[in-house]
Amino acid sequence: MKKRLFLLTMTGLLAFGSCVFATQIKNIPRLVVGMDAAYPPFGSLDPKTQTIVGFDVDVIKAIAKKEGFEVEVRNLAFDGLIPALMAGSIDIAINDITITEDRSRSVDFSKRYYIAGLGVVIQSNNTQIKTAKDLEGKRLAVSIGSTGEEAARGIKNADVRVFNQLNECYLELINGGVDAVVNDIPTNDFYVSTNGKGKVKSLPVALTEEDLGIAVKKGNRKLLDKINQGLEKIKKSGEFTTIYSKWFGREPSNSLIKD
Repeated sequence: MKKRLFLLTMTGLLAFGSCVFATQIKNIPRLVVGMDAAYPPFGSLDPKTQTIVGFDVDVIKAIAKKEGFEVEVRNLAFDGLIPALMAGSIDIAINDITITEDRSRSVDFSKRYYIAGLGVVIQSNNTQIKTAKDLEGKRLAVSIGSTGEEAARGIKNADVRVFNQLNECYLELINGGVDAVVNDIPTNDFYVSTNGKGKVKSLPVALTEEDLGIAVKKGNRKLLDKINQGLEKIKKSGEFTTIYSKWFGREPSNSLIKD
């Protein structure tokens, strides 16, 4: 289930295709990565350090290290990521972003780095919703611009309520303002086991299976190739498996590693 062109030298020599605003330190290009820090375990704000941490952060930093660039991670609203890429205000977007045909018309995606699916969270005492069909006619909370929103709008007679932040969806559920939240399964499970523990639960149902990708500005082939090369390298070295296990408590599937 949430996409700058940088100056290299005074002569105007460009690297990685088309980026403009990031800086260089010791001749190492620094690219700006956008993500919404409200999607744990993919990305969230550490309350102690006030830095963005998560699976997506570790993956893009590992890729950057392999390919010889640095990254600056910035917190942006999920629905603003693709517009930011298109405008050139960020170089890369990685944020639990599902690869879709519609999004691929606006940005270019890397090979998949995670296989996800849409799931459902309900209040822990809810006994009325047990299957996907039970969502028909219910009040469903989704985050703006997400594939969860797309799926919810396809549910018969559903009252779809859109929120700017995913945590707002969960809070609305706890407060009884909606009957369920439709969102990515890993993020749902993380919330259920942490902040929502004892208050909400995940349904044992997957509405979809989705591939997540890392997005760059449309046509920025050089940067996209760098990302794909780096991703392949960390998969082959075992670093990707280590990162995956750290955040999800299990190893990635063989099909994901072999991609």
